[in-house]
Amino acid sequence: MDRFARQNVLPGFGKEAQVKLKKSKILVIGAGGLGCPALLYLAAAGVGTVGIMDGDTVSLSNLNRQILFGESDLGLNKAETAAHYLKSKYSDIQIDCIPEFITTENAANIISKYDLILDGSDNFPTRYLVNDACVLLKKPFVFGAIYQNQGQVSILNAADSYSINYRDLFPDPPTAYEIPNCNETGVLGVLPGIIGTIQAAEAIKYVTGYGRSLIDKMLFYNLLDHQSYEVALSKNPEAHQSTPKTIAQFKEIDYAVVCGNGDSISWSDAFALLKKFPDGKLIDVREKDEAPRLKNIDHISVPVSGIEEIPGILRPIDPLLLFCQSGIRSLNAVKILENAFPGKKIHSISGGIEAMDSPINKKDHGN
Repeated sequence: MDRFARQNVLPGFGKEAQVKLKKSKILVIGAGGLGCPALLYLAAAGVGTVGIMDGDTVSLSNLNRQILFGESDLGLNKAETAAHYLKSKYSDIQIDCIPEFITTENAANIISKYDLILDGSDNFPTRYLVNDACVLLKKPFVFGAIYQNQGQVSILNAADSYSINYRDLFPDPPTAYEIPNCNETGVLGVLPGIIGTIQAAEAIKYVTGYGRSLIDKMLFYNLLDHQSYEVALSKNPEAHQSTPKTIAQFKEIDYAVVCGNGDSISWSDAFALLKKFPDGKLIDVREKDEAPRLKNIDHISVPVSGIEEIPGILRPIDPLLLFCQSGIRSLNAVKILENAFPGKKIHSISGGIEAMDSPINKKDHGN
């Protein structure tokens, strides 16, 4: 008896499907709330090659939902940490560790090596990038997303040129400040656990032909009452107007700019600007009662709820370096202030206060 005995005796699955799993190669992009449970079940099921791609590091706020990590992993790369854990559990599968973010430069080379992509990302630039790369390379991918108490799962770009892809659902990318992520709206860790597990189930079903897959269908799930329903997806004539036609065109697209993240900078860039321009200042656009507060760093608080009044205190400041909890509301505030102060350097700090979780930031900047 081997570790796949329960799968081998399952009617309709059996050894033939297990062989298909062993031969399959699945790439999981993003080892976060969706990627962690998906990785656990793909590896446990016996997928022959599992790729893990993520350039992010583990932070304390990840631990309520990213179940591959613990307190001892804080500050470590997510892909490397997840790969180490899975390799210690299963010696009979190949684990590919890719400790970097997906970009237009590396996407084609990496995605082309896999049979199926599982998108565990949590932001629109990455979703559109992954979609366009998969369309160009003719790779199916399992889409998953969450918002507060709701989740969605679908298999996109699965069949042929008539198959649905992400742009059929959302032809025009929303700006980053229009739709908040879970850092802004909150999430119970079990929800991405459920959705990520469903993504893994769909991936296993797709590569083995077992059951009925969510090809060109979207499953909607609500955690509060466990209601779920499916919607059949259809082609959108506007979907392909902005889709790149070649890899060369794909590499020329700045997905951060397309999705409204063009005004974002890192904390490191922000501190570099403050050294270069002494008249600049950090601006906390969160509400007064939001925590954690930024400690031991010079800044002022101007909640975004009142920023349209353009407080006079901001007029002599240049550059204005805005931050919120995760970098969403600060992008909205950038748009408002750009209209009020044309020509002034105004930036949103990517990741917001959550990006200050790293040990380096805490050590160097007092948070």
